[in-house]
Amino acid sequence: MNGIEAASTIRILGIDPGSRITGYGVIDLIGVTPHYVASGCIRTAEGALEQRLAQIYAGVAEVIGLHRPSAVAVERVFMAKNADSALKLGQARGAVLVCIANHGLGIGEYAARQIKQAVTGQGGADKSQVQHMVTAILKLSATPQADAADALAIALTHAYAGSALTGSTSVRGRSSRSTGRWRL
Repeated sequence: MNGIEAASTIRILGIDPGSRITGYGVIDLIGVTPHYVASGCIRTAEGALEQRLAQIYAGVAEVIGLHRPSAVAVERVFMAKNADSALKLGQARGAVLVCIANHGLGIGEYAARQIKQAVTGQGGADKSQVQHMVTAILKLSATPQADAADALAIALTHAYAGSALTGSTSVRGRSSRSTGRWRL
């Protein structure tokens, strides 16, 4: 990486919260080109919810410490059919948000439909389509696990929305009418 690229590199951490599996994806945005850095899942052990929330917090803190992102994006809670599941998801998301805030990082938030639209061009895309497009966009040699792919898609959405470039945590972006994909 030359001096110009280093100066214009933004590291983005995308997080897909879950009470059992929390996906994370890290990309470097060099100029306007995203590059894969890392991805994976924070899996919680069986046990009480408060213990799983502590594990999620610790896992996100470890990822932040390891990769030192300058921007973080998280999926917004969607309305689930099962109220108990939605509540647990909201609590997992809360653990993630508190961890990010405690590290002094701003948070970009995106709805699932927005993320799918940004990465696949279709707001109703399924998980396999998201995985396929993330693999293609980041030129990966293998398809990431679904939760990790979702997290990478969240990071890409943040990059496409331009929030990462301006340092803003607002959720504004422009949609291309011809392709439906977000662009800078």
